[in-house]
Amino acid sequence: MEIKELAIAGAFRITPEKHRDRRGSFFETFRTAEVARLTGVPFRISQGNITVNRRGTIRGVHGTRAGSGEAKLVSCVAGAALDVVVDLRVGSPTFGAFDSTALTEESGELVLLAEGLGHAYHALAEGTRMSYLCAEQFVPGTQIDVNPLDPELALPWALDEEPILSDKDRAAPGLREAAAAGLLPRYAGPSVRT
Repeated sequence: MEIKELAIAGAFRITPEKHRDRRGSFFETFRTAEVARLTGVPFRISQGNITVNRRGTIRGVHGTRAGSGEAKLVSCVAGAALDVVVDLRVGSPTFGAFDSTALTEESGELVLLAEGLGHAYHALAEGTRMSYLCAEQFVPGTQIDVNPLDPELALPWALDEEPILSDKDRAAPGLREAAAAGLLPRYAGPSVRT
């Protein structure tokens, strides 16, 4: 597998090596020791989640308060999505910056996000399924929400129609408002919680 750090410290794109034959293909998506060796940070899986999305759905920007352990490994297991990582860590050299990756079931690519980073995606196909493997179990009350349509963030959604958002995401504060309210984590250097 190939692992490349994205423009945000603590975020990585993982590209698996595919093995094809007449039956189809096989690829290994994750190996704890290999990811730790190539990124310098270990990652342990404690919870897995799947979302099923209508075309045009935007989920996020979601993160968690510092110390809650919501490092994630995200992949698209059906359909296609534009996956976005946003630096929500106040004091980070890249605070408010983002990087995006096209994830598809065909590519098998994954995105690894450190604790403190925000995550969002735009489902580009009907029935898009996203898999989240999390370093810790979700703890209610620790989630951070930032509006994915915040004009100051200017996330690269290629919208050809009104996006489908949850009421919670639509009502979420913008990045500046969330920072001013003390809702965002503070930067303590890049790391993936183990």
